[in-house]
Amino acid sequence: MDLSNTTDNEDPKAAKDEVKSSLPPITALKRLQWWLLVFLNIGFLLVGQAVALLLLRFYYEKGGHSKWAATLAQNAGFPILFIPFILFPSIKEPTTKCPMNIVLSVYAGLGFLIACDNLLHSVGLAYLSTSTYSRICATQLIFCAFFSFFVNSQKCTMLILNSIIILTLSVTLIGVGDHSSRRPLSQAKISLGFVATFGASALYALLLSLTRLSFQKIIKKETFAVVLELQICTSVVASCVAIVGLFASGEWQLLKVEVMTFDEGSLSYAMTLIWTAVAWQICSVGAVGLIFVVSPLFSNVVSTLALCLSPLVAAVAFHHSLTGVKIVVVILGIWGVSNYVYQDCLDDREAKNKRRDEPPECSC
Repeated sequence: MDLSNTTDNEDPKAAKDEVKSSLPPITALKRLQWWLLVFLNIGFLLVGQAVALLLLRFYYEKGGHSKWAATLAQNAGFPILFIPFILFPSIKEPTTKCPMNIVLSVYAGLGFLIACDNLLHSVGLAYLSTSTYSRICATQLIFCAFFSFFVNSQKCTMLILNSIIILTLSVTLIGVGDHSSRRPLSQAKISLGFVATFGASALYALLLSLTRLSFQKIIKKETFAVVLELQICTSVVASCVAIVGLFASGEWQLLKVEVMTFDEGSLSYAMTLIWTAVAWQICSVGAVGLIFVVSPLFSNVVSTLALCLSPLVAAVAFHHSLTGVKIVVVILGIWGVSNYVYQDCLDDREAKNKRRDEPPECSC
């Protein structure tokens, strides 16, 4: 399996007519530059997801109730993604051979699925404890491995399989021995939380594979700016869906009461949702970036690592105790991702050896 930045061969005539971008194509990056881009996206995903989940948990624990408001917060931060285009106005994307109406339809479809996935995650976070929610989210890896194999034709080596097993085991250990108090909920709401989180895990895994397929078969652009373009367009659609849901469900009528009764005050309420929106956008850019330059499965592996690091983040942010089990969770998470990265290094070495052993092309 080659995790490097592979793209379909383009028509030379079409390539000649393309507008030059101020961002170099991914395929033109040197290997060191490619690795730097990978680790940059890993940082975006880890930091964004950790902060976003902590803020959403804070929102629910301090008196927040609206699932649609939480869903909107996960998408409404897309205006910050215009900043790179404002700072670097010379960024221009190469034209795509696919009709624009088809590309926009793909963006709309992905955006609708993202809104559904975020709603399911909001329900799971509202009705389940952090440890239970994280354990169920570990099933994303299994779903993602399934969809990556059938949708993206990705091979599963022993090292990748080992990575999936280690990360799944790591997440299942989260919350062992944790007896933190929680507001009592009915069995029906807890069951709904289980179903919603399982559904969100499967849908998220499918979204990753469909996004990769869209890059390869429809969008066919090579610069990182297309990641921002996709994230902006899908977030606009997902935000519109969340706004419709907020008004259709009647939850908008309860927002004023929710703001006034929030435990930490109305300013804290507003800042919680605003920074949740910002954090989710940073996380999403990292996730989509890893899909683009590596693979959907690797993006999901890093997302699972963020869950493994959540005890460490909670210890720093909320002064929670860092037990021996939680330290083991963090170590296993890092080990699992290292297995996947090592597999990529082996693939890279094998590709270099194959190119070196190939006979030179005849120029006659």
